[in-house]
Amino acid sequence: MDRELTSFLLCAFVFFITATSQQDNVCSRPELFDNIEMDGIQRYFNPGEELVLSCKQGYTPLSGPRNIVCAARGQWTKTKLKCLPKLCPYPDVLSNGALEYEDTTYQSVINYTCHEGYIMTGASSAVCQANGTWSSPVPECTAVSCGPAPIPEYGMIIYDRRIRGSSTDYGVTGTYRCLPPYVVTGNPRTKCTASGTWTAMPTCRVVTCPPPKNIDNGFVSSDEDREYDFMEAVKYGCHGHYVLEGSMQVVCQENGEWSEKPSCKAPCSVDIARGRILYNEKKVWIEDFNPNRVLHRETVSVYCKDTVRSCGYAVPTQCIDGNITIPPCFKEPSAVNYTLKSGSLPSEIQAC
Repeated sequence: MDRELTSFLLCAFVFFITATSQQDNVCSRPELFDNIEMDGIQRYFNPGEELVLSCKQGYTPLSGPRNIVCAARGQWTKTKLKCLPKLCPYPDVLSNGALEYEDTTYQSVINYTCHEGYIMTGASSAVCQANGTWSSPVPECTAVSCGPAPIPEYGMIIYDRRIRGSSTDYGVTGTYRCLPPYVVTGNPRTKCTASGTWTAMPTCRVVTCPPPKNIDNGFVSSDEDREYDFMEAVKYGCHGHYVLEGSMQVVCQENGEWSEKPSCKAPCSVDIARGRILYNEKKVWIEDFNPNRVLHRETVSVYCKDTVRSCGYAVPTQCIDGNITIPPCFKEPSAVNYTLKSGSLPSEIQAC
Protein backbone atom coordinates (compact mmCIF):
# COMPACT_ATOMS: atom_id res chain seq x y z
CA MET A 1 0.00 0.00 0.00
CA ASP A 2 2.79 2.46 0.80
CA ARG A 3 4.49 1.61 -2.50
CA GLU A 4 1.33 2.34 -4.54
CA LEU A 5 0.81 5.72 -2.79
CA THR A 6 4.38 6.73 -3.47
CA SER A 7 4.06 5.89 -7.19
CA PHE A 8 0.85 7.97 -7.51
CA LEU A 9 2.41 11.04 -5.94
CA LEU A 10 5.46 10.78 -8.13
CA CYS A 11 3.37 10.66 -11.33
CA ALA A 12 1.35 13.68 -10.29
CA PHE A 13 4.53 15.70 -9.63
CA VAL A 14 5.98 14.82 -13.04
CA PHE A 15 2.70 15.87 -14.77
CA PHE A 16 2.72 19.22 -12.90
CA ILE A 17 6.30 19.95 -13.90
CA THR A 18 5.54 19.14 -17.54
CA ALA A 19 2.39 21.28 -17.65
CA THR A 20 4.12 24.22 -15.98
CA SER A 21 7.02 24.02 -18.39
CA GLN A 22 4.65 24.03 -21.36
CA GLN A 23 2.72 27.10 -20.00
CA ASP A 24 5.95 29.10 -19.62
CA ASN A 25 6.55 28.75 -23.41
CA VAL A 26 3.07 30.06 -24.42
CA CYS A 27 2.81 33.59 -25.94
CA SER A 28 0.12 35.94 -24.65
CA ARG A 29 -1.80 38.20 -27.01
CA PRO A 30 0.77 40.80 -28.16
CA GLU A 31 0.61 44.46 -27.19
CA LEU A 32 0.62 46.39 -30.45
CA PHE A 33 1.67 49.93 -31.20
CA ASP A 34 -0.89 52.62 -32.00
CA ASN A 35 -2.73 52.18 -35.28
CA ILE A 36 -1.63 48.49 -35.67
CA GLU A 37 -4.17 45.69 -35.25
CA MET A 38 -4.58 41.89 -35.59
CA ASP A 39 -7.51 39.65 -36.40
CA GLY A 40 -9.30 37.35 -33.98
CA ILE A 41 -9.75 37.21 -30.21
CA GLN A 42 -7.32 34.38 -29.32
CA ARG A 43 -5.48 35.08 -26.03
CA TYR A 44 -2.66 32.50 -26.00
CA PHE A 45 -0.44 31.14 -28.74
CA ASN A 46 1.92 28.18 -28.84
CA PRO A 47 5.51 28.48 -29.95
CA GLY A 48 5.75 28.57 -33.74
CA GLU A 49 2.32 30.13 -34.24
CA GLU A 50 2.31 33.13 -36.57
CA LEU A 51 0.24 36.34 -36.48
CA VAL A 52 -0.47 38.68 -39.42
CA LEU A 53 -0.53 42.36 -38.45
CA SER A 54 -2.32 45.13 -40.34
CA CYS A 55 -2.92 48.86 -40.10
CA LYS A 56 -6.13 50.22 -38.70
CA GLN A 57 -8.60 51.84 -41.04
CA GLY A 58 -7.33 55.24 -42.19
CA TYR A 59 -3.66 54.31 -41.86
CA THR A 60 -1.12 53.12 -44.42
CA PRO A 61 1.73 50.58 -43.77
CA LEU A 62 5.16 52.11 -44.21
CA SER A 63 7.57 49.21 -43.63
CA GLY A 64 7.49 45.55 -42.60
CA PRO A 65 7.53 42.71 -41.96
CA ARG A 66 3.85 42.38 -41.14
CA ASN A 67 4.15 38.88 -39.54
CA ILE A 68 5.29 38.02 -36.02
CA VAL A 69 6.01 34.53 -34.62
CA CYS A 70 5.65 33.13 -31.10
CA ALA A 71 9.20 32.05 -30.16
CA ALA A 72 10.11 28.98 -28.04
CA ARG A 73 10.64 31.09 -24.93
CA GLY A 74 7.13 32.61 -25.07
CA GLN A 75 8.11 35.90 -26.71
CA TRP A 76 7.00 37.37 -30.01
CA THR A 77 9.49 38.25 -32.69
CA LYS A 78 10.04 41.96 -33.35
CA THR A 79 8.39 43.97 -36.17
CA LYS A 80 9.28 47.28 -37.76
CA LEU A 81 5.81 47.81 -39.16
CA LYS A 82 4.69 51.46 -38.95
CA CYS A 83 1.26 52.81 -39.82
CA LEU A 84 0.98 56.40 -40.91
CA PRO A 85 -2.32 58.29 -41.23
CA LYS A 86 -3.60 58.70 -44.77
CA LEU A 87 -3.41 62.14 -46.38
CA CYS A 88 -6.26 64.06 -47.98
CA PRO A 89 -5.53 66.59 -50.78
CA TYR A 90 -5.13 70.23 -49.86
CA PRO A 91 -8.54 71.95 -49.99
CA ASP A 92 -9.43 74.43 -52.71
CA VAL A 93 -9.57 78.15 -51.95
CA LEU A 94 -12.96 79.39 -50.74
CA SER A 95 -13.92 82.51 -52.72
CA ASN A 96 -15.37 85.28 -50.54
CA GLY A 97 -14.65 83.22 -47.45
CA ALA A 98 -11.96 81.64 -45.29
CA LEU A 99 -10.98 78.14 -44.15
CA GLU A 100 -9.16 76.96 -41.03
CA TYR A 101 -7.33 73.66 -40.56
CA GLU A 102 -4.16 72.38 -38.91
CA ASP A 103 -3.42 69.33 -41.06
CA THR A 104 -4.77 67.25 -43.93
CA THR A 105 -4.22 63.82 -42.34
CA TYR A 106 -6.90 61.26 -41.49
CA GLN A 107 -9.58 62.64 -39.11
CA SER A 108 -8.34 66.25 -39.55
CA VAL A 109 -11.14 68.84 -39.75
CA ILE A 110 -11.56 71.92 -41.99
CA ASN A 111 -13.90 74.70 -40.86
CA TYR A 112 -15.33 77.06 -43.47
CA THR A 113 -16.66 80.61 -42.93
CA CYS A 114 -17.98 83.22 -45.36
CA HIS A 115 -17.07 86.89 -45.29
CA GLU A 116 -19.65 89.36 -44.01
CA GLY A 117 -22.37 89.86 -46.58
CA TYR A 118 -22.07 86.35 -48.03
CA ILE A 119 -24.19 83.23 -47.42
CA MET A 120 -22.77 79.70 -47.34
CA THR A 121 -24.18 76.99 -49.58
CA GLY A 122 -22.92 73.57 -48.50
CA ALA A 123 -21.36 72.06 -45.36
CA SER A 124 -19.51 74.38 -43.00
CA SER A 125 -16.90 71.70 -42.16
CA ALA A 126 -15.27 68.60 -43.66
CA VAL A 127 -13.38 65.63 -42.17
CA CYS A 128 -10.50 63.74 -43.79
CA GLN A 129 -11.85 60.17 -44.24
CA ALA A 130 -10.13 56.78 -44.11
CA ASN A 131 -10.10 56.57 -47.92
CA GLY A 132 -8.09 59.82 -48.22
CA THR A 133 -11.00 62.02 -49.35
CA TRP A 134 -12.85 64.85 -47.61
CA SER A 135 -16.31 64.13 -46.26
CA SER A 136 -17.84 67.04 -48.19
CA PRO A 137 -16.79 69.37 -51.04
CA VAL A 138 -15.78 73.01 -50.56
CA PRO A 139 -18.94 75.10 -50.07
CA GLU A 140 -19.80 78.30 -51.97
CA CYS A 141 -20.15 81.81 -50.54
CA THR A 142 -22.70 83.84 -52.50
CA ALA A 143 -23.32 87.53 -51.98
CA VAL A 144 -26.37 88.66 -50.05
CA SER A 145 -28.91 90.37 -52.29
CA CYS A 146 -31.19 93.18 -51.13
CA GLY A 147 -33.23 93.83 -54.25
CA PRO A 148 -33.93 97.42 -55.35
CA ALA A 149 -33.86 100.08 -52.61
CA PRO A 150 -37.29 101.41 -51.57
CA ILE A 151 -38.14 104.86 -52.91
CA PRO A 152 -40.02 107.43 -50.80
CA GLU A 153 -42.93 109.33 -52.31
CA TYR A 154 -41.68 112.36 -54.28
CA GLY A 155 -38.15 111.00 -54.00
CA MET A 156 -35.46 109.15 -55.90
CA ILE A 157 -32.21 107.33 -55.17
CA ILE A 158 -28.82 107.69 -56.81
CA TYR A 159 -26.69 104.55 -56.43
CA ASP A 160 -22.96 104.97 -55.98
CA ARG A 161 -22.30 102.47 -58.74
CA ARG A 162 -24.19 101.14 -61.73
CA ILE A 163 -26.88 98.58 -60.88
CA ARG A 164 -27.79 95.90 -63.38
CA GLY A 165 -30.93 93.83 -63.16
CA SER A 166 -33.37 93.89 -60.27
CA SER A 167 -31.01 92.94 -57.45
CA THR A 168 -28.29 94.74 -55.52
CA ASP A 169 -25.43 93.05 -53.72
CA TYR A 170 -24.32 93.54 -50.14
CA GLY A 171 -22.38 96.75 -49.59
CA VAL A 172 -24.03 98.77 -52.36
CA THR A 173 -24.79 102.31 -51.17
CA GLY A 174 -26.88 105.17 -52.45
CA THR A 175 -28.12 108.69 -51.71
CA TYR A 176 -31.75 109.77 -51.57
CA ARG A 177 -32.93 112.98 -53.22
CA CYS A 178 -36.35 114.59 -53.14
CA LEU A 179 -38.03 116.53 -55.91
CA PRO A 180 -38.44 120.26 -55.11
CA PRO A 181 -40.20 121.64 -53.12
CA TYR A 182 -39.68 118.44 -51.06
CA VAL A 183 -36.57 117.81 -48.98
CA VAL A 184 -35.12 114.70 -47.33
CA THR A 185 -36.07 114.14 -43.69
CA GLY A 186 -33.75 111.60 -42.11
CA ASN A 187 -30.45 110.10 -43.18
CA PRO A 188 -30.10 110.53 -46.97
CA ARG A 189 -27.58 107.68 -47.19
CA THR A 190 -28.62 104.02 -47.43
CA LYS A 191 -26.79 100.69 -47.69
CA CYS A 192 -27.55 97.06 -48.51
CA THR A 193 -26.74 95.25 -45.24
CA ALA A 194 -25.50 91.73 -44.51
CA SER A 195 -29.04 90.74 -43.47
CA GLY A 196 -30.33 91.41 -46.99
CA THR A 197 -32.23 94.58 -46.07
CA TRP A 198 -31.66 98.29 -46.68
CA THR A 199 -31.01 100.76 -43.89
CA ALA A 200 -33.90 103.04 -42.92
CA MET A 201 -35.48 105.01 -45.75
CA PRO A 202 -36.00 108.77 -45.19
CA THR A 203 -39.15 110.68 -46.14
CA CYS A 204 -39.76 113.70 -48.36
CA ARG A 205 -41.48 116.76 -46.90
CA VAL A 206 -42.44 120.16 -48.35
CA VAL A 207 -40.24 123.12 -47.39
CA THR A 208 -41.05 126.78 -48.06
CA CYS A 209 -39.41 130.09 -47.16
CA PRO A 210 -41.14 133.38 -46.24
CA PRO A 211 -41.05 136.35 -48.65
CA PRO A 212 -37.44 137.65 -48.87
CA LYS A 213 -36.64 140.86 -46.99
CA ASN A 214 -35.03 143.86 -48.61
CA ILE A 215 -31.53 145.11 -47.74
CA ASP A 216 -30.34 148.61 -46.84
CA ASN A 217 -29.46 150.74 -49.86
CA GLY A 218 -30.50 147.91 -52.14
CA PHE A 219 -33.43 146.09 -53.71
CA VAL A 220 -34.68 142.52 -54.33
CA SER A 221 -35.63 141.23 -57.78
CA SER A 222 -39.02 139.96 -56.65
CA ASP A 223 -41.53 141.74 -54.44
CA GLU A 224 -44.21 139.01 -54.50
CA ASP A 225 -45.77 138.57 -51.07
CA ARG A 226 -45.90 134.75 -51.08
CA GLU A 227 -44.18 131.62 -49.79
CA TYR A 228 -41.22 130.46 -51.85
CA ASP A 229 -40.51 126.77 -52.48
CA PHE A 230 -37.32 124.95 -51.61
CA MET A 231 -34.53 125.81 -54.10
CA GLU A 232 -36.35 128.88 -55.45
CA ALA A 233 -34.00 131.86 -55.82
CA VAL A 234 -34.18 135.66 -55.90
CA LYS A 235 -31.51 138.27 -56.71
CA TYR A 236 -30.38 141.44 -54.96
CA GLY A 237 -28.88 144.67 -56.24
CA CYS A 238 -27.63 148.02 -54.81
CA HIS A 239 -28.65 151.60 -55.45
CA GLY A 240 -26.32 154.24 -56.88
CA HIS A 241 -22.63 153.80 -56.11
CA TYR A 242 -23.15 151.25 -53.38
CA VAL A 243 -21.30 148.00 -53.98
CA LEU A 244 -22.90 144.57 -53.45
CA GLU A 245 -20.86 142.35 -51.13
CA GLY A 246 -21.78 138.68 -51.00
CA SER A 247 -23.72 136.49 -53.39
CA MET A 248 -26.14 138.30 -55.65
CA GLN A 249 -28.49 135.30 -55.55
CA VAL A 250 -30.07 133.79 -52.45
CA VAL A 251 -31.79 130.39 -52.37
CA CYS A 252 -34.58 128.92 -50.22
CA GLN A 253 -32.83 126.21 -48.19
CA GLU A 254 -34.08 122.89 -46.83
CA ASN A 255 -34.31 124.36 -43.31
CA GLY A 256 -36.96 126.84 -44.49
CA GLU A 257 -34.59 129.81 -44.39
CA TRP A 258 -32.94 131.86 -47.12
CA SER A 259 -29.23 131.53 -47.74
CA GLU A 260 -27.14 134.46 -46.49
CA LYS A 261 -28.24 137.81 -47.98
CA PRO A 262 -25.66 140.20 -49.43
CA SER A 263 -25.18 143.79 -48.22
CA CYS A 264 -24.64 147.13 -49.96
CA LYS A 265 -21.44 148.93 -48.99
CA ALA A 266 -21.08 152.72 -49.19
CA PRO A 267 -18.43 154.60 -51.22
CA CYS A 268 -15.78 156.84 -49.56
CA SER A 269 -14.43 160.35 -50.12
CA VAL A 270 -10.74 161.22 -49.72
CA ASP A 271 -10.74 163.62 -46.80
CA ILE A 272 -7.80 165.91 -47.64
CA ALA A 273 -7.95 169.55 -48.79
CA ARG A 274 -4.54 169.88 -50.44
CA GLY A 275 -2.32 167.32 -52.09
CA ARG A 276 -2.03 164.87 -54.92
CA ILE A 277 -3.35 161.30 -54.88
CA LEU A 278 -2.78 158.16 -56.92
CA TYR A 279 -6.04 156.59 -58.14
CA ASN A 280 -6.43 153.94 -60.83
CA GLU A 281 -2.68 154.32 -61.57
CA LYS A 282 -3.05 158.04 -62.30
CA LYS A 283 -1.83 161.03 -60.30
CA VAL A 284 -4.67 163.45 -59.61
CA TRP A 285 -4.69 166.76 -57.70
CA ILE A 286 -7.37 166.56 -55.04
CA GLU A 287 -9.29 169.54 -56.39
CA ASP A 288 -9.46 167.79 -59.77
CA PHE A 289 -10.70 164.55 -58.21
CA ASN A 290 -14.34 165.13 -59.08
CA PRO A 291 -16.47 163.53 -57.91
CA ASN A 292 -14.47 162.80 -54.77
CA ARG A 293 -15.56 159.17 -54.61
CA VAL A 294 -13.78 155.86 -54.06
CA LEU A 295 -15.93 152.72 -54.22
CA HIS A 296 -16.01 150.06 -51.51
CA ARG A 297 -12.86 147.88 -51.60
CA GLU A 298 -11.11 150.25 -54.00
CA THR A 299 -7.65 151.58 -53.12
CA VAL A 300 -6.29 155.15 -53.31
CA SER A 301 -2.78 156.32 -52.35
CA VAL A 302 -1.50 159.52 -50.74
CA TYR A 303 2.13 160.61 -50.76
CA CYS A 304 4.48 160.79 -47.80
CA LYS A 305 8.02 162.14 -47.56
CA ASP A 306 11.20 160.42 -46.39
CA THR A 307 12.94 163.42 -44.83
CA VAL A 308 16.24 161.58 -44.38
CA ARG A 309 16.57 160.69 -48.05
CA SER A 310 14.49 163.65 -49.31
CA CYS A 311 12.29 161.47 -51.48
CA GLY A 312 8.58 160.77 -51.75
CA TYR A 313 6.58 157.50 -51.74
CA ALA A 314 2.94 156.48 -52.20
CA VAL A 315 1.06 154.85 -49.31
CA PRO A 316 -2.17 153.00 -50.23
CA THR A 317 -5.36 153.03 -48.19
CA GLN A 318 -8.60 151.16 -48.84
CA CYS A 319 -12.24 152.22 -48.76
CA ILE A 320 -14.27 149.99 -46.45
CA ASP A 321 -18.04 150.69 -46.39
CA GLY A 322 -17.80 154.50 -46.42
CA ASN A 323 -14.66 154.73 -44.27
CA ILE A 324 -11.17 155.49 -45.48
CA THR A 325 -8.19 156.16 -43.21
CA ILE A 326 -5.55 158.65 -44.26
CA PRO A 327 -2.10 157.25 -43.38
CA PRO A 328 -0.49 159.17 -40.49
CA CYS A 329 2.70 159.80 -42.50
CA PHE A 330 0.76 162.11 -44.82
CA LYS A 331 1.33 165.77 -43.96
CA GLU A 332 -1.06 168.15 -45.61
CA PRO A 333 0.94 171.15 -47.00
CA SER A 334 0.10 174.72 -46.16
CA ALA A 335 -1.82 176.78 -48.65
CA VAL A 336 1.37 178.75 -49.54
CA ASN A 337 3.49 175.67 -50.18
CA TYR A 338 0.65 173.98 -52.04
CA THR A 339 0.12 177.02 -54.28
CA LEU A 340 3.62 178.47 -54.70
CA LYS A 341 5.93 175.52 -53.98
CA SER A 342 3.99 172.52 -55.29
CA GLY A 343 7.17 171.16 -56.82
CA SER A 344 8.51 170.47 -53.33
CA LEU A 345 5.57 168.21 -52.35
CA PRO A 346 6.24 164.49 -51.74
CA SER A 347 4.24 163.59 -54.84
CA GLU A 348 6.46 165.78 -57.05
CA ILE A 349 9.99 165.19 -55.76
CA GLN A 350 12.16 162.18 -56.59
CA ALA A 351 10.49 158.86 -55.73
CA CYS A 352 12.13 156.74 -53.05
